[in-house]
Amino acid sequence: MVKEAIILAGGLGTRLRDTVPDLPKCMAPVNGKPFIGYLLDYFSARGIRRFVLALGYKAELIEAYAQSYVLMARTKGLEIAFSVEKEPLGTGGAIRMACEATTSEDVLILNGDTFFGISVGQLDNFHQEKNADCSLALKRMQNFSRYGLVEVDNDYSITHFMEKKFYSDGLINGGIYILKRGSLLDAALPEKFSFETDYMEKYLGKHRLFGMEQDAYFIDIGIPEDYFRAQSELQKKLG
Repeated sequence: MVKEAIILAGGLGTRLRDTVPDLPKCMAPVNGKPFIGYLLDYFSARGIRRFVLALGYKAELIEAYAQSYVLMARTKGLEIAFSVEKEPLGTGGAIRMACEATTSEDVLILNGDTFFGISVGQLDNFHQEKNADCSLALKRMQNFSRYGLVEVDNDYSITHFMEKKFYSDGLINGGIYILKRGSLLDAALPEKFSFETDYMEKYLGKHRLFGMEQDAYFIDIGIPEDYFRAQSELQKKLG
């Protein structure tokens, strides 16, 4: 069972700047609690015992919160470590740098501004069964243009990543992965790169990439509309 997770929490949050000034996106308050706190609550309750926070913008604010979170955590033995970029490395560079601070072969990757209430156990079992280099949690959506489409074959191997445009129905990348860390660390990639385009898209067919659909609550607070929606939805969805 996967026990370590990387949370990508280095974003500037430019689209939320007018709504949540001077805070990283993951620290945006939802009902008085930083958004990242909901991620830590949910995934620590599902077996994650060590988090590596990939930080950049105002890292010190997130570090201070995470340290206080560990002291207050109901989950005993929880550990939080930090991987801090000196300059933006892109999602791929941030993940690769954070992977250097992990010890497990397989690591859960989470976006710090997205909540997707997946079953970690189901995704982990799927990842092991497929002997995957990277397993994506996919979310089915209707009538959307904010996200690209992910197409899978009958064996759930990913065949295409489609560009952002209007789709009436389809599977999107839910922003949660289980990654075989060696597959990324051993890949010939530049220091700064996008995990989505420079790793997943370019290594499609070279590495074993699979997608598993999960029917679970999903919200991305990256735009004000959904940030405000999270205020009324998130606590209710988590009980």
